[in-house]
Amino acid sequence: MMEKIRDFEKIAEEKCCEATEQKHWKLGKTEFKECISPSIDIVSRALQTDMVIPNWVNFVDKIRTLFNECKDIRDGQVASYIPQLARQSPDLWAVSLCTVDGQRASFGDVKHTFCVQSVSKAFNYAIVASDLGADVVHSYVGQEPSGRLFNEICLDSKNKPHNPMVNSGAIVITSLIKNKNNMADRFDYVLNQYRKIAGNEYIGFNNATFLSERATADRNYALSYFMKENKCFPKETESLTDALDFYFQLCSVEVTCESLAVMASTLANGGVCPTTNETCIASNKEKRCAITYVLLWNV
Repeated sequence: MMEKIRDFEKIAEEKCCEATEQKHWKLGKTEFKECISPSIDIVSRALQTDMVIPNWVNFVDKIRTLFNECKDIRDGQVASYIPQLARQSPDLWAVSLCTVDGQRASFGDVKHTFCVQSVSKAFNYAIVASDLGADVVHSYVGQEPSGRLFNEICLDSKNKPHNPMVNSGAIVITSLIKNKNNMADRFDYVLNQYRKIAGNEYIGFNNATFLSERATADRNYALSYFMKENKCFPKETESLTDALDFYFQLCSVEVTCESLAVMASTLANGGVCPTTNETCIASNKEKRCAITYVLLWNV
């Protein structure tokens, strides 16, 4: 809606006589209908206070208060297990909200880009569960807590990774994504899926982080060879180097706080993006369970 309003505003400015320096203009009835039509549902519900959070202004004020209270906290350190991540500024601070029906608010450095790293595990799992079905996915990866460190070299009693959210499970999950295609097509596919889930907001790629992560990946290589010995990978996985490169690439996908908020909201909304109303993840019963599982693990 706002894009259409800006388009009409631009046209009005171009028609405006420079001599009069006219700054104000009004939408005609036809123009108004054209602007409002793509968003009529959410605008109608907002006017009727029929949103998932009816008192949105008060809710946002409370979040803003928490944001400001936490702003000066300087405890903790940036991640240093990958050299490129250690260079990130510890002064960046942002909060972005997106509800399942598209209510939004943002505070702080929400436009600053950063790599998703392990957050990618949730979305990769949702994508592959949507493509192949949860039963197929869990024939390779378990679905129970490990009780171990996220990168520990261990498998469950069935010689499978414990779940999709530990490194072993996440590596196998990525090996299942479009694994009959070449590496370039697989990466393009996931990037396009991420963009759909993000409502076509910012999704990028940080090659420096990818190279840095690959250069410090001894633990993940050891873990992958251990899984190869135990036949954890699908038969299409011929090269562990390619499998790990794909995993590192997806960890190095860039987002902003705002675009990631939309992605999280899409999962919470059963795979339907709240800002575009596009179904990004198939929503039959089996796959809804998969999405719910992703959310539970993230919590």
